[in-house]
Amino acid sequence: MTALLAALFFITALLYAAVGFGGGSTYNALLVLHGADYRILPSIALICNIIVVSGGVWRFWRAGHLPVNRLLPWMAASAPAAWVGGRLPISETVFVGVLGFSLLVAGLRLAFETRAKIEESRARKAPMVVNFAVGGGIGFVSGLAGIGGGIFLAPVLYFLRWGNPREIAGACSLFILINSLFGLGGQVMKLSDLSLVSGLSAYWALLPAVLIGGQIGSRLGSVGLRPNIIKGLTAVLILYVAARLLLRWTALVF
Repeated sequence: MTALLAALFFITALLYAAVGFGGGSTYNALLVLHGADYRILPSIALICNIIVVSGGVWRFWRAGHLPVNRLLPWMAASAPAAWVGGRLPISETVFVGVLGFSLLVAGLRLAFETRAKIEESRARKAPMVVNFAVGGGIGFVSGLAGIGGGIFLAPVLYFLRWGNPREIAGACSLFILINSLFGLGGQVMKLSDLSLVSGLSAYWALLPAVLIGGQIGSRLGSVGLRPNIIKGLTAVLILYVAARLLLRWTALVF
């Protein structure tokens, strides 16, 4: 564990919290590049997620940007699916590939949304079957990859015109928190089976780094950024992480 890694986690938490995310995808990427055991890094990323988005959920709720009732059907399906995904053992190649390709698709979809569509966005109620199918699918992939899933949920909510950008950012924060808790439960059970839980302690310094960065970022996101900036930052972050992970995946395959 290096001071540079802690600094990178601080920056990641700040940027992702500003757009309503926890940063789990980038935490995973940084840990992969740092040489961490891929079997323990999802648990580290999920713990960091929980720390970051807890502050974000609170701030978005206080600012009136957290429509909890409309998000409940999504979380009802995603939470148990995240636990199942976290519980399943997978290879490093599959782990990096699933994460990288999923983020690439999500980033491209969000990047090509037009500004007019966002500004015209009004709250819409998605069919219940969509809530459960999409929520469950995102939850499973998120638990498998060790992330909260907000980075997948955001493009879907933008596409459905589920709410305005701040409401979507707040919804993603809560979605990430719930998925991270359930996904972490599955990941820790898996690590217990493999006797790897003790390996998490070497990365303790990352926790205060993301706590401070997340608090700063969530404050900026809830009161200080215009909606189009929130969307632009989201797309850039997703595509950057996807590129880094896919480079890593290519090295593993070839």
